[in-house]
Amino acid sequence: MWDDVFPSFLIGLREGLEAGLIVSVLVATLVRSDRRSRLPHVWTGVAAAIGLSMSFGAILTFTSANLSGKAQEAFGGTLSLIAVVFVTAMVFWMRRSARTFSGEIKEKVTAALGMGAGVLVVTSFLAVGREGLETALFLWTTAQAAGSSSGPLAGAAAGLLIAAALCWALYRRVLHINLTKFFTITGVVLIVIAAGVLGYGMRDLQESTLLPGGTAYAFDLSAHLDASSWYVTVVQGTLNLTPQMTWLQISAHVVYLAVVMTLFVRGVRAAAPAPAKPAAGAKPAPPTAQSEPAPPTAHSGPTPTTTKSEPATPAQTEPKAPRRIPRWTIPVALLCVPALIAGAAISVSGGKPASGTPVIEVVAADCGKGFTAPKPGRQTFQVRNSGSRTSEIYLVDPVSNAVYGEVEGIAPGTTRALIATVGTGSYAWRCVPNGGKAVTSAAVRVGSGGTTQAVLPVSEKDLAAPLAAYRSYVDQGLADLLTKTRTLQSDIEAKKLDKAREDWLPAHQQYASLGAAYGTFADFDAKINGRTAGLAGGVTDPAFTGFHRIEYGLWHGESAAALAPYAKRLSSDVAALREDFPKQDFEPGDLPLRTHEILENTLHRELSGNADYGSGTELATTEANLNGTRELLDLLRPLIDKRNPKVTPAVDTWMKRTEQLVLAQRAKDGTWTPLDKLSVTDRQRLDGSLGQLLEELAPIPDLLEIRKAA
Repeated sequence: MWDDVFPSFLIGLREGLEAGLIVSVLVATLVRSDRRSRLPHVWTGVAAAIGLSMSFGAILTFTSANLSGKAQEAFGGTLSLIAVVFVTAMVFWMRRSARTFSGEIKEKVTAALGMGAGVLVVTSFLAVGREGLETALFLWTTAQAAGSSSGPLAGAAAGLLIAAALCWALYRRVLHINLTKFFTITGVVLIVIAAGVLGYGMRDLQESTLLPGGTAYAFDLSAHLDASSWYVTVVQGTLNLTPQMTWLQISAHVVYLAVVMTLFVRGVRAAAPAPAKPAAGAKPAPPTAQSEPAPPTAHSGPTPTTTKSEPATPAQTEPKAPRRIPRWTIPVALLCVPALIAGAAISVSGGKPASGTPVIEVVAADCGKGFTAPKPGRQTFQVRNSGSRTSEIYLVDPVSNAVYGEVEGIAPGTTRALIATVGTGSYAWRCVPNGGKAVTSAAVRVGSGGTTQAVLPVSEKDLAAPLAAYRSYVDQGLADLLTKTRTLQSDIEAKKLDKAREDWLPAHQQYASLGAAYGTFADFDAKINGRTAGLAGGVTDPAFTGFHRIEYGLWHGESAAALAPYAKRLSSDVAALREDFPKQDFEPGDLPLRTHEILENTLHRELSGNADYGSGTELATTEANLNGTRELLDLLRPLIDKRNPKVTPAVDTWMKRTEQLVLAQRAKDGTWTPLDKLSVTDRQRLDGSLGQLLEELAPIPDLLEIRKAA
């Protein structure tokens, strides 16, 4: 997708042009001073810098691929922050130096000419190497964010090619570019992109648990936005803004953008002073290197003046120093050392991660190369696609074809983790390349007599009974809900608003206990329990209906006559939902997701205060959501315990602790403490407990993921 291409294209174009201009100045200075014999030293340094950059990228890729899941998140997040620092420094450096860096480079070249070939090689190597390392780091970071290396690499390649063409055109004086404006405009765009990279890096560090607040969402639009839509893809690919972002992500993004953009814009204005008027009678000074808008153009070749004023005489000929080592030693060393370092880093563990995690090689003719009988228990395999095609990889029982684990769409040259619980039995790897035939490895046998049982991902058949029971639970709950909403309607129509306020909460709690999270009830949820988010008219918007509209009216002094139409519509919508629910599609695979999503919904709605319209009963709704989650867990508990018996005890512990904190805020008369009346300590305890509960619930969707036979 072009949205993955654009950020890398821009960094390739800008960094390529910056490095290319430096090389052009180096070449032009040597040509002008009639030192063409030194040009190979410049190209040697450039080649060495390219080799170092590619080796650096290889080390980053290898290191990340062979870390555990949380370590990968920590590694990627840390490098994202480093990339932001480098890009920010580069943007400000070029803003300051665009007018003067030609003269600075010429001074370095002049000094290097008097110190030998090695110094000139090092000068060009350092000048270009910095840009190359920054490019490699930024490309690796954007590839991680995109989840693919093809788009960012294609974008960077296009940017570098265009940069090379522009530098050649500038050198040959067939093109003139206002470099100050170019680097200013691209600097602004890169600051915006870097803000997104910073937010992405913060999210990685939160997922690695190095930073807190991984479940404290500032907003979550995933239920309202299609993640595969073109506009979401474009925004996410170019700006790293996602439908679901935490407070830390948003804070880092906004603060970075506000501070850095302000400083950059101020610096641009300060860097453009009004030209000074020459003194009376003074002759205008000749142009200098600092005033040249395009340094390569100004120094693109020798001039007659230069040639005549610097004739090559015996006195100026460089003395030949005694050679203790061959002249080619330094260039060859600079070219080879980076590659040797990268190769040593990759080969030091014999192709395996330092942690000893098994590495499974995947090639077209030899699926599962390196696979030996694993130890019983939960295992993490690093699956490396060494072939030329994207492939689907399965760990299977070769007899029954049951799937123990899978990796979908692993691209050539990449490594992905596969987690499976291994017990007594036969195991094999099955590779299905795109457009090719499936290849199955030789089977291995995990010894008999062990106590560990192999854990199979669930099938739709396994979830059929829990799903049927849950549908029955919801259907009965909707019947009770309809009774409660009709009671509420009767109260309002009879103008008994005090009684309506008493009956509103049980009805709302009943609805919340049915697990209405992330589109469970399709369009009915917005009608029955919708909020004002996204409505132009706020509480007066005609589309604002349901429980919260009635809540607003009951606790803000609206008359019974004004509320009666909303109460009638609520009862009508609940009746329509009850009639429609048996016909609604409910994917079996969605059932495990609800164990996490209901309370995740609670955290950034009820416990953020965004779902209160006057009643102050957010904690009562939280209790109802805990009950709905517990209902799901009871139905899925046998499947969970069979696959990982450590999950439910931890969930039960934190479920009980969270519920105790919630119920402590309910008075004996049944009233609840409003969220904004909680003490700071109570609020922190509740948020922390629910956050930990969500962490304990997080493995369940993956543990009960439905997989087919391979």
